Amino acid sequence: MTANGEYRHIAVIGAGILGAAIAWRIAARGRRVTLLDRGQPGGGASSHSFAWINAGAKAPVGYHNLNRRSLEMWPRFAAAIGDDGDPASVGLRWGGKVAWESGADAGAVEALTQRVRQLQSWGYPSRLVSAGELAELEPALDFGPAAVAEYSENEGQVEPQLVVDAALRRLSELDAAVRPGTAVTGFERNGNGAITAVATAGGAIAVDAVVLAAGTETTALAALAGVKVPQAESPGVVIRTTPLPPLLRNVPVVYAPPLGDGRREIHLRQCTDGRFMIGEGDQESLAEDDSQAHADDLLSRAACYLPGLAGASAIPVPVGWRPMPLDGYPALGFADAAPNLYLALTHSGVTLAPALSQLAALEICDGARADAVLSPYRPQRFAGLTDADAAGMAHPRAGHR
Repeated sequence: MTANGEYRHIAVIGAGILGAAIAWRIAARGRRVTLLDRGQPGGGASSHSFAWINAGAKAPVGYHNLNRRSLEMWPRFAAAIGDDGDPASVGLRWGGKVAWESGADAGAVEALTQRVRQLQSWGYPSRLVSAGELAELEPALDFGPAAVAEYSENEGQVEPQLVVDAALRRLSELDAAVRPGTAVTGFERNGNGAITAVATAGGAIAVDAVVLAAGTETTALAALAGVKVPQAESPGVVIRTTPLPPLLRNVPVVYAPPLGDGRREIHLRQCTDGRFMIGEGDQESLAEDDSQAHADDLLSRAACYLPGLAGASAIPVPVGWRPMPLDGYPALGFADAAPNLYLALTHSGVTLAPALSQLAALEICDGARADAVLSPYRPQRFAGLTDADAAGMAHPRAGHR
């Protein structure tokens, strides 16, 4: 650390989409960066993400606005981090999202209608569309009866692994160190609690500051530095298919209603390599069935809405454990117990990576406090939690990430 308190060497723990983005932002500011990951970069929660860029499924309005800010940063962020300034090199694609209800569940029809009205009151470009407009938007889909339908035109998708890979290439150009397969085992701290070195199986790494962006491992690693940041368990299953020619030509993200047989709704998108990702329920539904039988069932249900899927095979993906701060909202900022430890934990890493990485770099490199944006999301809100407090704070926020 320099005499004026500037951090010269910063270790970033966790090379998912958020950690890699933060590492790149800091290195681009001329700081020495070491990026550590216990596995392979992008191999954690980022590899299981549905990777839908949106602010429509986020509430309340302050959190919605943070996500919308980040959504609107994605084109510039992707151009800066992508190869040759090409946002398409990280799989960025716009076109929006469609969702509809068949009318079998009157409550679901009303809920979708009211959600659109609320988003419109927040100035978000979501609107109700007719069945005919749905068919024009995405001719490949078989909508069946559609009592109400929504189109959010500004939403999109990206490929998290391509973002991580691009960030690693930019870090290499900036002479940053990237150390995959490096598990952090502890921290060396001074009398004030500040971290002076990161302990690994390969030896200690002297640092001036640490960014902890390790997803589900953040809670355990933070505890090694005396910091409390509790999480809820959030298992999820999203399957993939074998590659297919482009099927969704206009709207990349689709939410289809239940088929009426007691099973949940389906969501799907087509990746840049032609494979589809398919899940059930809302994007955040808890699920642990990663069997081949379940994957085949998801594919067959999705094919009812997108007949072109009939030629694909389902590839089960092991259940993914997703980061989930206990109250569902991000935890971003320096910790009190370890004053040079910066926490970066969020469930919505794909949508929020551009904004949160920029804010983290601002606070770490400039010593700024972006409290006007981040005050609801500081990790200090968890510091004094008892078990009873934690039980009261945790509540289901499915669909609000």
